[in-house]
Amino acid sequence: MNSEKLSIRLAAVASFVEQGTTLADIGSDHAYLPCYLVKVGKISKAIAGEVVKGPYESAIKNVQKKGLTESITVRMANGLDAIHASDGVDTVTIAGMGGPLIASILRDGADKLHSVKRIVTQPNIHAMSIREWAVQNGWKIVDEQILKEDHKIYEIIVLEKGQADYSELEMTVGPYLLEEKSEIFIEKWMRESNEWKRVLASLETAGDTVEINEKREQLREKIELVGGVLTN
Repeated sequence: MNSEKLSIRLAAVASFVEQGTTLADIGSDHAYLPCYLVKVGKISKAIAGEVVKGPYESAIKNVQKKGLTESITVRMANGLDAIHASDGVDTVTIAGMGGPLIASILRDGADKLHSVKRIVTQPNIHAMSIREWAVQNGWKIVDEQILKEDHKIYEIIVLEKGQADYSELEMTVGPYLLEEKSEIFIEKWMRESNEWKRVLASLETAGDTVEINEKREQLREKIELVGGVLTN
């Protein structure tokens, strides 16, 4: 992967960045995404934020190598602290992390989101955490995508400001993804359901404590919730 040719996962994230926006890519690693978007003329200005020294230095080198230092500012900062008020950022991308970590970045940096119109997230796991954050903080889901790359399944959740209510099933699997029910979507939830069933079976002989009983019940509820999607 490089700035000219993104991975399937990052190319999908890029597709949800609107033309002419000012981008902040959080956890930017080599700054592949902002470099690509500037190169293809989709955006003209971006912030690449990275909290780890190695990836931060890699991002600087890549931006310099591509001759994009006038367009892309690389900052070493924790989460949304990479965004300054003067940047005029209206789109934030956060890709390649766990859903709970992405949700915590958005929660901790809430004061940086006033001018932001769109958030594009790509959680590696536990996407539900992002949907929960959105509902609790005045954001709604405007699009989603599920894709597969190198035998791994990824979800993309696109948020804009607004209010929306989602059912428990929609919060779990995604309202747009539920409506589409692609082959990859079915594959993902078959995998999840089978894993829940495996864990539940192992707990059947694990004793009878309050904690274990609660875990069993939670797993049964998850299996039943998702089961309706898989059988319809």
